[in-house]
Amino acid sequence: MSDQPTLSPIEALEAAAEAARSEQYLLILYVAGLTPRSQEAIRNVSRICEKHLAGRYTLQVIDIYQQPELAGTEQIVAAPTLLKKLPLPLRRIIGSMAESEKVLVGLGLQPVQADEAHEPP
Repeated sequence: MSDQPTLSPIEALEAAAEAARSEQYLLILYVAGLTPRSQEAIRNVSRICEKHLAGRYTLQVIDIYQQPELAGTEQIVAAPTLLKKLPLPLRRIIGSMAESEKVLVGLGLQPVQADEAHEPP
């Protein structure tokens, strides 16, 4: 037997929630030059991170025109693409990042809504 105290279900849930709130995020945003679409994606991701991940994220912005080898390594086929490296699982989000709710779901910060779970591909 273990000498560790047993947590009640509510205590276990609270401990898991606290651990999730302290997780560090590593995000990489791949853009194609400084086009208006790229600048919009940078603004949107920065805003979302500051609001929901303040103090616990690293955001790298990589221009695929200046560093095409990095885009090839990560198999980036469209830009802008946001890559969530940590915490696992790895996730990719493609587009301007204007729909905050979809970005939050992609980052694992918000649960999928019932009506979104059944959208056709």
